[in-house]
Order: sequence, then C-alpha cells, then structure tokens
Amino acid sequence: MVDRSNVPSRSLWQSILREARSSAAADPVFGRALSAAVLDHPDLGHMIAHQIGVRLGRRDAEGTRLARIARDAQHAAPVLVEAAADDLRAIAARDPASSSLLPPLLNYKGYVALQAYRVSHWLWTNDRPDLALLLQAESSASLQVSIHPSALLGTAVFLDHATGIVIGAYADVGDDVTILQNVTVGRQDALPGRAPRIGRGALISSGATILGDVTVGDFAKIGADALVTRDVPAGCTAVGTPARLTNCPQAPAPAGA
Repeated sequence: MVDRSNVPSRSLWQSILREARSSAAADPVFGRALSAAVLDHPDLGHMIAHQIGVRLGRRDAEGTRLARIARDAQHAAPVLVEAAADDLRAIAARDPASSSLLPPLLNYKGYVALQAYRVSHWLWTNDRPDLALLLQAESSASLQVSIHPSALLGTAVFLDHATGIVIGAYADVGDDVTILQNVTVGRQDALPGRAPRIGRGALISSGATILGDVTVGDFAKIGADALVTRDVPAGCTAVGTPARLTNCPQAPAPAGA
C-alpha cells in the first residue's frame, strides 16, 4: 500500500517548485538566490528547516544547528510539515497582497516564526524545554515574534506583518486565525488554565491586547488597539479600551414569536 500521509505537502511543494522555476527563468540573478532557498531542497520540510536556520541563526554554525533541530523534529513528527503547508495555503488565500506561494515562503517573517514555534512546541511536549525556550528567544530576537512553546496554535494561522507579536504561555489559538502586528495574548496570573482561548477564524487587529481567562469565540473580530479582558462571543466585534461589543449576530427569534 502506498503511504499517502504526506501527499498534501508534496502537492504544494510541486506548486512551489513551478513558481520558483518560473521566477528563476524570468530573472537569472534572482534565480541564484532561489536555487539556494528553494530549488536546492528535496521537499517543503527541508526548505522550511533551512529558512529557520538562516533567519534565526546569528552565525553559520548556529544556523546549521537550528536547521538540523528542525529537521529532526519534522522527521519525528511529519505533522509539522503538514501544518506548515496549511499555514502557507492560508496566507495565499487570505493575504490581499499576495495570492501566490513563493513570496510568503521566502519573505514573510511571520511564516518563519510560526514554523519555528511549531518546532519549539514539539520540543516542549517532548521534554526538551531548554531547547524549546532557546528557539523562542531566537525568534523573538531575530523576527520580533515571541510565542511561548507551551502555547497551542492550530493550523492555517496567518501572522500578518508579524512585528511585536507576543503569545504567552498556555494560550490556545484555533485554526484559521489571523493576527496582525503588535498583538499581545497572555495571562494575568501564573495559573496554566488562565490564558486566553482564541476561537477558529478569529481576526485580531493591530495593537490589540487580550489578557486573562477569556474566550474569544469563533469568527470574532478584535479591533485595533482594543483591550480585551472579558469574553467575546462568537461572531462579535470587540473595540475600544476597555473593549465593548458591537456587531454581534442577533439571537434567533423564539419559535412562534
């Protein structure tokens, strides 16, 4: 029987290769850089591990070591590569500035930071907390994105612009969430169960802060610079400091009304 567990990322990788070859043919100078960044790699996982090493490693040897750590994690947990593929598809689908795969893969630091987090989370859950925290620290220093390795992030997540993003310990972020720049999601005390929970499809706008034991419901929107310390129901928009609710879906009328 053929193992098809990695077919989605393989299919995406073929699309990336087609884009890369087309770009290289159109611009021979850029093509040399593409060769090292994309075309020299056998699959998406190797390419992402290379990006993590290049973007987080401050020296060549350190970059090589971080890339090897990422590859070891991917080998032990192939789901990391599938999550990376879902994240890339999400950017192409939701980013109005880019509908192709190559630009975010090569140039969006939020994408690299998210994949570094995924490796650090795997390390954290496999009893390697010191190395996990090292990856978090390097991502914070190099990419200005700090995601604690104990946090839970779903797939198809989009960190747009990705400067000044802090997601603290034990935060829970669902699938299909979009987070803009200068966002903080964190606890107000040290208890693991008191971190925010962000529902599927939520949008967190620039400068927003979400603190404490709160739930942001599915497809809710948090406005720019909002301060959220209370629950935001599904589909509602929270704006202001402190945040107030607006544009909430109307409850269905009672039967017979």
